Amino acid sequence: MKFTPTKVNLFNLFKLPLAYFGGVRVQSITDNEVVVTIKHRWMNQNPFKSMFWAAQGMAAEMSTGVLVMKAISDSKQKVSMLVTHQEANFYKKATGRITFSCSGGAEISNAIQKSIATKEGQIIILTVEGVNESGLVVSHFKFQWSLKVKS
Repeated sequence: MKFTPTKVNLFNLFKLPLAYFGGVRVQSITDNEVVVTIKHRWMNQNPFKSMFWAAQGMAAEMSTGVLVMKAISDSKQKVSMLVTHQEANFYKKATGRITFSCSGGAEISNAIQKSIATKEGQIIILTVEGVNESGLVVSHFKFQWSLKVKS
């Protein structure tokens, strides 16, 4: 699959409907960065009238996951991918449109190449910040990914 925002968003509709109907949308994809947004709506809010932490987590993880999937596709190898750990910090209420971006493309590609060379799994940690429309950081996520070339 060619990785374009439209194709990934359509994929989400059929394969990850919770993310799609919750408002998670991929905005841009490059070799090094993926940008994902989610807008605070009734469907993804908590009782405090801000975005539920798990909705933010879906959008944050999507930015890392699409970047990993693209790097795997570009490598032309079969690679298993799995989130093995996640951490998050929340700094203020998430309302309006929140933007998450991950720019760890080079790190992912290096880990895949190392896995090809060593035949061992590699661990990488990708960080993502959620930024509101005013440019303020509302949340910060760390996702630990395990990548291993299949034999």
